[in-house]
Amino acid sequence: MNRYYWGLVVALVGLVAVWLVVAMGPGLDLKTLQVARLQVEDWRVAHPFVTAWVFFLLYMVVAAFSVPGIVVMTLAGGALFGVVWGTVLSSLASTLGATLTFVVARALARDAVQRRYKHQLRRINAGFEREGAFYLFALRMIPVFPFLLINAGMGLLPIRIWTYFWVSLVGMLPATAVFANAGTQLGRLDGIEGILSPVLVLSLVATGLFPLLARWLVNAVRRRRGRLENPDTD
Repeated sequence: MNRYYWGLVVALVGLVAVWLVVAMGPGLDLKTLQVARLQVEDWRVAHPFVTAWVFFLLYMVVAAFSVPGIVVMTLAGGALFGVVWGTVLSSLASTLGATLTFVVARALARDAVQRRYKHQLRRINAGFEREGAFYLFALRMIPVFPFLLINAGMGLLPIRIWTYFWVSLVGMLPATAVFANAGTQLGRLDGIEGILSPVLVLSLVATGLFPLLARWLVNAVRRRRGRLENPDTD
């Protein structure tokens, strides 16, 4: 792809970002998105690849800066590209945006925080060195923790970047697919609360807690077996 093409993509991302800030106020609004979808649809049909890139880059920026409205962005992905491609684009963009925040937090603050709170973080560091992937997966699956807090906080802890990336990708995938699928019915939605039913939220929470509970049970069985095999150690 030539420089003109990439310049066009960057310019479009900038224009859309400015429009979102000016037109939608402090957060992305579902009703505004429903109107905007009709305006963007003709452009998507004429320029599907450019539209996908603009959406992807814009979503990544929204995820990196934790701008309010990331759920609405996922709905837009489903509305514009269908459930499959909407899920793929949204999932990759949100994970890359989260990883960008993770890397920046690690580069700017991890060493200072670890030095300042070395003793307080000792047990947390040890836990994340052993089972950081399980803890991160649970946090990603439970949709109650602030996105920015998880992204920046993980950058301060001993978890590898690649582990952070793939666990975040897998952990956020179910909720992303749910919202992308709902986006295909964008014209019929009255509000976000119509998507996140109590049953769905509880299902996501249970899925997030399952690996931690399974890990705890395995460790409990191992400890019990060790005591039975070595009774003199008690």
